[in-house]
Amino acid sequence: QVQLVESGGGLVQAGGSLRLSCAASGIIFSSDVMGWYRQAPGKQRELVATITSAGSTNYADSVKGRFTISGDNAKNAVYLQMNSLKPEDTAVYYCNVLRYSSNYWGQGTQVTVSS
Repeated sequence: QVQLVESGGGLVQAGGSLRLSCAASGIIFSSDVMGWYRQAPGKQRELVATITSAGSTNYADSVKGRFTISGDNAKNAVYLQMNSLKPEDTAVYYCNVLRYSSNYWGQGTQVTVSS
């Protein structure tokens, strides 16, 4: 079982930056993929970025060049550095672990970008 706790959300002006953190308790397998998803009001949850234990990353086109995902295998943690934030980035951001076909989710952290 994996439990995830996010932190670092908040209110920021357009063009600003935030850094999200996710701490995972329980055993993280080397085959697990950790990542961030987001859900805006009235929209479906969407992928933001993922990272493997080997450091391979994947980003949604909408955040490429602005967001950076990183991980710390020793701490079972994953981070999301968000720069040049836009109002359309406003959403609840969820930490995720994909283990084989099972998904584990954190409780989410609100990110609000004002124009």
